[in-house]
Parts: sequence; C-alpha cells; structure tokens
Amino acid sequence: MTRTGIPRLITSLAIPTTFSQLITIVYNTADTYFVSQIDTSASAAVGVAFALQAIIQAFGFGIAMGCSSLVSRKLGERRDEEAEVYANSSVFAAIVMGFLLTVSGLSCLAPLMRLLGATETILPYACDYTRIILVGAPIMCTSFVLNNILKSEGEANLSMIGLCAGGVVNIGLDPLFIFGLKLGISGAALATVLSQTVSLVILLVIFKSGKSIIKLRPAAVSKDPGTYLQLVKIGFPTICRQGMASVASALLNRGAAYWGGEYADASVAAVTISNKVYMLVRSMMIGIGQGFQPVAGYNYGARIFSRVRKAFWFSVAVGTCIASAAAVAIGFNSEAIMLWFRDDPKVVEIGSLALKFAAAVMPLMAYSTFVNQLYQCLGFSLAASVLASCRQGIFFIPIILLLPRFIGLMGVQMAQPGADLMTFLISIPFQISFFRRVLRREDAAPEEKTA
Repeated sequence: MTRTGIPRLITSLAIPTTFSQLITIVYNTADTYFVSQIDTSASAAVGVAFALQAIIQAFGFGIAMGCSSLVSRKLGERRDEEAEVYANSSVFAAIVMGFLLTVSGLSCLAPLMRLLGATETILPYACDYTRIILVGAPIMCTSFVLNNILKSEGEANLSMIGLCAGGVVNIGLDPLFIFGLKLGISGAALATVLSQTVSLVILLVIFKSGKSIIKLRPAAVSKDPGTYLQLVKIGFPTICRQGMASVASALLNRGAAYWGGEYADASVAAVTISNKVYMLVRSMMIGIGQGFQPVAGYNYGARIFSRVRKAFWFSVAVGTCIASAAAVAIGFNSEAIMLWFRDDPKVVEIGSLALKFAAAVMPLMAYSTFVNQLYQCLGFSLAASVLASCRQGIFFIPIILLLPRFIGLMGVQMAQPGADLMTFLISIPFQISFFRRVLRREDAAPEEKTA
C-alpha cells in the first residue's frame, strides 16, 4: 500500500472493484431487460422498485463505507485490533438495520410504492417485486459490509468472487423464474435475492477460511455506542448520496408519469431503462473510486500525503478517459440501446433523448465522484455529505421540480444531467481547497511511516 507504484496499485485494486460494480449493475440491468419483455408497466415497476432498493443501499452502503474508511486507516496505523472491532461491529449493525428495513417496508408497502412513483397500472407489479426484495434486505446489507472489509484490506479480488458468482446466478435464474416457472415479475425479485444469498455465503466462506486479515468474531462486536456513531458519521455521506438517490428516483418517476400524460407508463419505463444504462457508466466510476479509496486512506493514515495526491489524479485521468469513451458509444447508439430493452416506439423515443442528454455530461463524472470519495475516505464527513447530496438532492430536486414546468417532459429528461453538471462545477473549489489545506503537508519521515 505504501511502496507499490500508484498506477499499478490502483489498477490492481480498481479492476476487481470495477468488475464487481459492473456485475452488480449488469444483473440489475438483467432484471430490467427480462421484466421489460412482460410489458411496459412491468418495466416501469422496476424503476419504482429501484427507489426502494436505493433506501436499502443507503443504509447498507453507508455502514459499509464507514467500515471501509475506518478499517483501512486503522490498518495503515498498524492498529489491527481496532480495525477488527470496527469490522465486526459493522456486520452486526448491517444485520440489525436490514431487519428494521424489512419490517418497516412490508408494513406499508402499497402506500410506499405510490409515494415512490407507481401509477395504478404499475402498482401491482411494483408490490409483487419489492415485497420479495424487502425480505432480502438483511442479506444485502451484510454483503455490502463484508465486501468493503475485504476491499479495505486491499483484497478486492476476493470480494469480487462473491459478487461475480451472485451475478451469474441472477442472470441464469431470471429467465427461468420469470418465463420457465411463470412467476412473472416476482420471479425476477426472487432471482435477485437468491443470487445475493449465494454471494453472502461465498463471502462468509472466504472469511472463515482465514484469507482475510480481519476475523469475524462475535466477541469483537463493540458494546460502545461511540463505535456505531463513528461508523454512521463516516458513512453519512453515502447514506445521503444513496438516500437522495431514492428521493431522486421517486421524483423522476412521478415527474415522468405526470408530464408523460397519456404515455405515463411508457415515460416511467423510458427513464428507468435510460437510468440503468447511465448507472452502468457511473458504476465504473464508483468501482475505480473503490480502488482509489483504500490507497488514499491507508497512505493518509501512514502520513504519506504525496501518494494520496498522486492516487487522486491518476484515478481522475483514468476515469475521465473511460467515461468519455462510454459517452461517445452511448450517444451515437441511444435508439438501438433502448430498442434492445423494449420494442415500444414511445419508450424508445423518450429514452433515447434522455440517454443523449446523459452522454453530454458523462466525461465530467469521474472528477466529481473522486472529489467526494476523497473527502469521505479521509474522514471529512461534513464536506463529503454536502458533496454527496449535490447530485441527487441539492441540485437535482430544484431542477426536477422546476424545469419541466417550462419545457415539459424534456425537463424530466434533462434533470439528472443538469444536476451532474452543477455537481462538477461545485466540486472544483472543494478539491482545490482540500489540496491546499490538507494534502500540501510534507510526508512523514521514513521511521515515522513504519512506526
């Protein structure tokens, strides 16, 4: 972590984490693809369900990212026992939070689906899908934490094994359950939960086999509330980001349904599909960032600030090149992409324009993502929370509420790209200030680095 060249180190960590992110979004996209073959309303229901999944991910990823930051820094400081306490406490917190989400979600399922943007024709599909997803919430949250513990140790390859296995299982079970067993949209949700169960089992086997520095021991679970407050404090930017993703998704669904008029379900389906494609690129940026964060956190803990700076700029350069290439490919093939999901002329028309707007701002995505992750992984939670809230909250909410009033449905299609542009602009002064105030310091002396 402190000696390997930055390009080689981040690449070795980012390839498996990016691949893991892609696997996750691919099997989520597979759900959308197979469900879209049922009908347009079913396709739209996946978008409504995504808003609920974002709530689960908000708490699961929030605990996981708090854990990852603390574990990587404690390992960098050679305080392995403290790292183990944070890791085991995070697993316990994830299980508890998952059960709370299951109980609370099932108790008010139909009203929740309406709140998240379901029309009366979308509602039955959305309830059938999310009922099963909610049952799997504890599994999802626990898997997020175990994955991030491995990544914080630099064992991204091991974390990838569980995700990849789950992804393959999901893609295989989707058509079998939806069409073979005639379970419809419930089959897609069941395939998702079973695939996540497979991932969790594999991750537990990896920990029990001794391949991880961190050991899973119930005795290491902290009884100190301060431990959990620290996890939440560090993970709060992720909770904000993913929580805002749920709010943004709900507003997008409701905006598409309202401004779509007689084509309400087609509009919701179109923005659902275009968002899945957009998330494919964003997931790559997050994957690269997950390779960058442990390097930054470990070297910051070891007080080697020059390597933190180099890690940031290398990640930005690689991420921008990848996002730019994806923007060109998506922008020029937007109609073909939409047609692959759903052969509905209105869905294709609305979704392809949304993809073109998204492609226009994709090259800016890497920089703003890594500025946010830099603040978060080094423990600057307040600034990280503000940045995390920009893309799908501070900027997105006013845009999605106001812009369609002037230009109708096109305002809905432009909302997320507009928020991404604003987030990029606000990230610039945050990055400059951080480098001047925090990362300009001299590296620790060699004897201090190894102390």
